[in-house]
Amino acid sequence: MTTKITRRSAIASALALTACSQGAKSQPAVTPPPPLRTLTPFPIGCCVQERWLHEPEYADLLGEQFSQLTAEWEMKMEYILREDGGFKFDRPDSIASFAKARDMALHGHALIWYANENDAFKRLDGRGKPFADAYRNYILAVVGRYRGQARSWDVVNEPIADDGERLRDCLWSRNLGVDDHIALALEHAHEADPNAVLFLNDYHLELKPNKRATFMRLIERLLKRGAPLSGIGTQTHIDYDLPQGAVAEALRDLASFGLPIHLSELDISLGDHYLPALPGDRVKRQVAKYAEVAEAFMALPARQRFAFTIWGLRDDNTWLRGNSGQRPKDQPLLFDEAGKAKATCRALADVFGQRG
Repeated sequence: MTTKITRRSAIASALALTACSQGAKSQPAVTPPPPLRTLTPFPIGCCVQERWLHEPEYADLLGEQFSQLTAEWEMKMEYILREDGGFKFDRPDSIASFAKARDMALHGHALIWYANENDAFKRLDGRGKPFADAYRNYILAVVGRYRGQARSWDVVNEPIADDGERLRDCLWSRNLGVDDHIALALEHAHEADPNAVLFLNDYHLELKPNKRATFMRLIERLLKRGAPLSGIGTQTHIDYDLPQGAVAEALRDLASFGLPIHLSELDISLGDHYLPALPGDRVKRQVAKYAEVAEAFMALPARQRFAFTIWGLRDDNTWLRGNSGQRPKDQPLLFDEAGKAKATCRALADVFGQRG
């Protein structure tokens, strides 16, 4: 049985564990909390790359702590669809098999993304029905392959432009329509697996209220036309200094539709130019922010808490250290490079333990 503690004491205990870390080169490990997957009735997820699953220490930690997997990129079109129009399912199949063997749910990510303009589709650009047929066939093939395995899909990923004012102009919108390509993707995914929960997924919904408003207007239009949208994904890639209450406000707004909410790609960066050896309060504020995000998610109605997913297992797995993130010293996750739980992990465990 989990000991009941107050939110104030939960956050305070997590913060205390970071107090001696400011002069160290990495954050210290803490006394391991109970496995996160044991603390909540909803799945606790993690993104993976297939190659990491072959590392025994990684695989054991992943299976111990998490109850849902998202492929970081190997279930996207960029991996699955070959230039000649053929399909490549070896790594997605491996991820799905791992999830099944470890009694973990599988979340599909992502069917249609503006950034994945595959050559096989570019050759059909402007050709009307052949393009539309290929679009349907791709979605049917991918969702159908994992029917009964993937409980859910990010059907369209990041549909809103960075300025927050409009939907993205992309190969899909130009050929099938700005809203229509999204509605069609949802319809095709539902055709392939009527039981899967189908999501729109986007980022900076807590940082940019105008982007959130545009995203919500899109959802309203899709629901009005009867599109089978059945969930909302908010990525939640944030920094330690995101203003207090921003995540809670975004979640309240998104929850107004009554649909399940997936906090789908959480990491909390220590920011640009972070140097672990320098003193400062960034780690303390990061730990507090993890607790704040968990509290905001737990404030949702229980039926709308679909899953809570961390975007990476160990700090050395984070995208923020790569070319996309360009923060090579960042420590945004729950476990250090050695796989030891950090105060960020303890912060989540404390909140989930008292509220789960």
